[in-house]
Amino acid sequence: MEVPYVNLAAAYRELKPELDEAVQKVIASGSYILGENVAALEDEFSSWLGVAEAVTVNSGTDALYLSLKALGIGDGHEVITVSHTAVNTALAIAKTGAEPVFVDVDADTFCMDPGALAGALSERTRALMPVHLYGHPVDMDPVMDFAAEHGLPVIEDCAQAHGALYRERAVGSIGHAGCFSFYPTKNLGACGDGGAVVTDDAALARKLRSLANCGQGEERYRNEYRGDVSRLDELQAAILREKLKRLDACNRRRREIASYYLEGLSSTGLVLPIEREWGRHVYHLFVVRSGRRDALKTHLERSGVQAMVHYPLPVHLQPAFAEHRSDRLPQTQKLVDEILSLPVYPELSKDQLDHVIGAIGNFQQEH
Repeated sequence: MEVPYVNLAAAYRELKPELDEAVQKVIASGSYILGENVAALEDEFSSWLGVAEAVTVNSGTDALYLSLKALGIGDGHEVITVSHTAVNTALAIAKTGAEPVFVDVDADTFCMDPGALAGALSERTRALMPVHLYGHPVDMDPVMDFAAEHGLPVIEDCAQAHGALYRERAVGSIGHAGCFSFYPTKNLGACGDGGAVVTDDAALARKLRSLANCGQGEERYRNEYRGDVSRLDELQAAILREKLKRLDACNRRRREIASYYLEGLSSTGLVLPIEREWGRHVYHLFVVRSGRRDALKTHLERSGVQAMVHYPLPVHLQPAFAEHRSDRLPQTQKLVDEILSLPVYPELSKDQLDHVIGAIGNFQQEH
């Protein structure tokens, strides 16, 4: 049996009539940029999250970058974040001219360790960027307390956490701004790139809309800022509107799959993901830990199961960020040699899940 790591074609088949109709309506309308679907998606997404404003852009990376830019962060500044994340988090910071400063992660949630923030603070620190990694929320209360103490805005990287909750609040609604990716594999994924910034700050939202559209204000061809071109197109917005209607159900299915894995893998010796009592995990990724990770990954591939590593090289060890290398991230260093992401998406069948669990059980018996 083959179990692909992700199956976007299967996800499309689940919504084929609705998506086809939505796309055809956009094409027939002749309105492709900043039209009614973008406006409607922004209203629907902000309402779903319980925030006042959503500003769509062309990627999750740009959501982070433009949020920083709108807050005046740039050359000579520092932004505290984690190294155990997709490199895009740090790329967004670097794109402003600021420098990422990396702190370690919690061993159980894989997310930012709030206790590490004080050691990373400097006179150049201008913002905090916690990452809700794999679908589990960061412990935000101590992060927000630290930010308030030092007068720092908090920009939440929610690229992998659509629908995750922290103390019953949606991630993205806690900091000054929340940034989401609509990359196709995300819990809410487009058929191309896309992203959004959400906030309760109306002035910030206005500035973000301007920066994303060349720096124009309400008056066309009058540029208030040296902006960028970062617009979500009508086709992607129409697709995302249809997928948003089913996002809660898809997240429930991800949690069901996670529960099935947790039960089926409980005696395998793997370190399994946890869910803190104050959080709700939406399992964008189901990440296990094994001291024999590479051998297990090879065994799964031979058994027809595609597994991946998110992420094999932390950002501070990437060649592009060589100047940021640090030996102060012991938990990050340990995790990257042990983590393995198993398939987790709503279209997985029980037979496929049983095959994954069985293949892991066979590996444990053989080793």
